[in-house]
Amino acid sequence: MRGVAVFLLVAVVILLLGATGVLFRRNEKSSADYAQSQTRYNEAINAIAEIQDSLFAITAGDSAVGALSQGLRTEQTLTEPQTRQALEQIAAINSSIGRTKVKIRALEERLQKSGLKVSGLQRMITTLKQDVAQKETMVTELNGRVDSLQVQVVGLQGQVQQSQETIHARDQTLEERRSELATIYYRIGTQKELKESGLIMSTGGFLGMGKSVQLTGHVDESQFTRLDTDSETLVHTQAAKARVLSAQPASSYELKLEGEEMELHILDAREFRKVKHLIIMTG
Repeated sequence: MRGVAVFLLVAVVILLLGATGVLFRRNEKSSADYAQSQTRYNEAINAIAEIQDSLFAITAGDSAVGALSQGLRTEQTLTEPQTRQALEQIAAINSSIGRTKVKIRALEERLQKSGLKVSGLQRMITTLKQDVAQKETMVTELNGRVDSLQVQVVGLQGQVQQSQETIHARDQTLEERRSELATIYYRIGTQKELKESGLIMSTGGFLGMGKSVQLTGHVDESQFTRLDTDSETLVHTQAAKARVLSAQPASSYELKLEGEEMELHILDAREFRKVKHLIIMTG
């Protein structure tokens, strides 16, 4: 009877040892699976953090086009380098978004293959996808803003060109008017030369004596020299004796002998040029 009891006890001990071994192996496997799952979870978290950093960096990309908008409002201009810079930055943002989408797909594939299903991770991935969609919308808006700025610049360039043409035409008209007001025409010659030109005639006197010189009033400007009194106030006669026959106010000029040549100095150009034709007789 004791032998049977001992046998049964040994059998129970063996069974317990076997069960303990099985439980130990299962526990080891569970621990290994847990450690592997934890590693995959950590890897997924790190990948998500990297993707989030990329998305945060993309947000700063709007600054270039924002600066362009401000520049257009303040200076009414958009240079080619500014446009190129904005388009290059938008292209860089778009490339970054593309790389981010690739990382998200790779992360989803790794999680699917590993069989790791954690609701928190899935929610994070969904949030990342939403952020990427927002960034893509931002890129579309940025491209639209640059296009809009370029259209505005074309319009402004047209307005500037038109304004420049208007200013040029106005300046030209003002210059023509100034020149017209400032210009006189002069003729210098001996009594004989002026008479032959039909500018003067002799009147009065007796038997060729005591005749006076009088202007005829007939003027042919092709025989005169042009003078802009805004820039020139001196007329050289190239003669030792000279007198003014035309009706310029006497106070507006003076005749001075400089060396062997008589010179006419304009003292008051505004008064002097009220009479447009200056006739000086030498000799």
